Amino acid sequence: MSSKHTTHLPPLDLSGWSKLPTVLMFIGGLLSLIALIKSPAEFGFSWLLAFMFYYSIALGALFLVIVHHLTNAGWSVGIRRFCEHLASLLFPWLAILFLPVLILSKKIYSWLTFDPATNNLVAAKLPVFTCTGFVVTSAIFFGVWWLLTSQLSRWSLKQDETGAAECTHKMRFYAGWGIVAFALTLTFSGVLWMKSLQYQWFSAMHGVYFFSGCAWVGLATVYVIAAVLLRQGTLKPVLQKNYFYFIGVLLLGFTLFSAYTEFAQYFVVWNANVPEETFWYLIRERGNWWTLSLVLIFGKCFIPFFILLPEKLKMNFKVIIPVCLWIWLMQACDLSFNIFPAHFAYGFPLHLVWEPLGTLMFAGGFLATVFLKKFNAHPPYPQRDPNLLEAMGVSQNAVSDLVDAQIAGGGR
Repeated sequence: MSSKHTTHLPPLDLSGWSKLPTVLMFIGGLLSLIALIKSPAEFGFSWLLAFMFYYSIALGALFLVIVHHLTNAGWSVGIRRFCEHLASLLFPWLAILFLPVLILSKKIYSWLTFDPATNNLVAAKLPVFTCTGFVVTSAIFFGVWWLLTSQLSRWSLKQDETGAAECTHKMRFYAGWGIVAFALTLTFSGVLWMKSLQYQWFSAMHGVYFFSGCAWVGLATVYVIAAVLLRQGTLKPVLQKNYFYFIGVLLLGFTLFSAYTEFAQYFVVWNANVPEETFWYLIRERGNWWTLSLVLIFGKCFIPFFILLPEKLKMNFKVIIPVCLWIWLMQACDLSFNIFPAHFAYGFPLHLVWEPLGTLMFAGGFLATVFLKKFNAHPPYPQRDPNLLEAMGVSQNAVSDLVDAQIAGGGR
């Protein structure tokens, strides 16, 4: 990268932030413990929100890794390694964070307490809508993610050592079937863990809607991490400034896609006018849920859309990083809009906002600690990726010509 791209980006000293994950874990853990003692049911919903939030980020990162291999992209080489680390949080770390959801499942999911013999809607979803079905299905999800993320990471690190073409072929192989597995597990896990909170509801759009949110918040997270690592100089060799333009374009695209899927779900449900579907939105017109729905309309679509639209702003860290933080907030609000009305049908009690805040802080501090250990244990970017020269902005044709010239010169 030329100096003109980095002169306005002084190195960022993170030494003062090194204890932040531990502080978040301590404060968040204390708040979570108080919430658990106060009301296990309320704590369960707050914990589910935190889990789904970081789960969506990990899924978004996994999607980017898979797309990188499927498209044989060059520009994304620089962000691939830390995306692999984010994706690898799915197992075992997010699986560990899922344990409180399993333990408190009967307080979170009302259908686990119903008798299928007297409830046709539950009976129609057997055998998944049983305690055993819930545990087994969840275990299958985590098993698929363990296999996919562990193999992608394994062959990526082996590529650093050997540079063998086999490593590239293996990663493309896992990405090939992985994109199908990704779509299925993301859709069904979103339905089982979040949509089923109100099991009477039907929505054919929910899987696509959940995917768009995962990719959206995943891209925002990748932009922030890449910007921080560039300012530190860690990814300076492989991150050209225009690569942030590419991430910004994807972020803009998924802003529109997320807004479209959310509106499409509402339009299909409302236009069909079926009581088993419309009740879900009727509940969310009560109390401050109505206010939150208006916030999401403007906050998820119009605000980020108009900021991301200009070409030059996509590479302006002072503008886009606050937008990415705003996207985190909107994703948390959107998940809250999906989760909490199942327990607080007439609006969320604002004096309890410390409960979800505590679970988000604890889970965030825990996962940040794991991520930093993973990142520091391996090279910050792929060392022998076949597209590494392209990521560095070096023309492979120019390199080939130089090698040929040196060989020709040596032969004379």
